[in-house]
Amino acid sequence: MLERISEFDTYLLLLINGFNSPFWDKVMLIFTARLPWIPLYAIILAYIIHRYAIKEGKTWFAVSVIMAIIATFALTDIGSSFIKDLTERLRPGHDPLVYDLVRLLDGKGGMYGFVSSHAANVFGFATITSLVFRKNLYSVLIFLWALTVSYSRIYVGRHFPSDVLCGAILGVIIATAIYYMLKILFKNKKKRKR
Repeated sequence: MLERISEFDTYLLLLINGFNSPFWDKVMLIFTARLPWIPLYAIILAYIIHRYAIKEGKTWFAVSVIMAIIATFALTDIGSSFIKDLTERLRPGHDPLVYDLVRLLDGKGGMYGFVSSHAANVFGFATITSLVFRKNLYSVLIFLWALTVSYSRIYVGRHFPSDVLCGAILGVIIATAIYYMLKILFKNKKKRKR
């Protein structure tokens, strides 16, 4: 059973990695890099400050949401690194079974790739902000962005699809847990004010 899953994982990697063109190579290299994410994060940070701190006068809530986002990033990074060290699953660029077959557009990366930190980070971010904002259009767009970033990790040859899928699941779980802790915090804060 595990052998079949591994074969399918390799097949999907080679399919996605091999579906390429000079145009898509450039696009995927932009999405896979972390630097282009900064303007998106800055816009969302500005929105949180404007909406909650300035417009609604809920400075404590705005600060808490920002801290929850930072905690999500920290825990997804720590969690994915821990799992990488625990499982020691080789990245495609280091795996002797596939490294000759895969196009490495962004280098080999570190030795281990399970689970993808990029996928955990972006899905964690998409989940926590979607749960806080509760805006359908925002949720669709931010999850499309998270999917594109995650897809880019396979396209550039840095991760197997299962690395990305499990990283996304890790990000969603961590962000959901942090959101519910945030919710409990504010529920308790309201009770104390009464």
